[in-house]
Amino acid sequence: MNELMIVANVAIVFGTIYKLFELFAGRKERLSLIEKLGDKINPDTFKQGIFYKPNLFSFNTLRAGCLLIGLGLGILLGYVIVSLNFPEYFSSNDNIRNISETVSTIYGSCILIFGGLGLLASYIIELKQTKKD
Repeated sequence: MNELMIVANVAIVFGTIYKLFELFAGRKERLSLIEKLGDKINPDTFKQGIFYKPNLFSFNTLRAGCLLIGLGLGILLGYVIVSLNFPEYFSSNDNIRNISETVSTIYGSCILIFGGLGLLASYIIELKQTKKD
């Protein structure tokens, strides 16, 4: 456990230092962009409005929905696999330690596979939607 704390502390320190450098470098970049654009912008530019058209359709809920559906299907398939292959897992025997490790592997792999498939499905739906627009 102590080894993990050492690694975590080092990661936190270096992550903080990195973010500070990124903050100051990003500030200089933004200031230089403002200086470059400051000469080219005049008040007539804003009479027509800003030419930014925000995307009205957000895919965040689609991603979350497909991920949750995939996770649910993964849990369901894991349960089906376990109940068909290891019926003694649901009994009250205390001698099921090896079966317990196998069952947890089955559940974990099914959840990860179907969660990834759900995200892949949401990506394909997003790709078709953006091509349509």
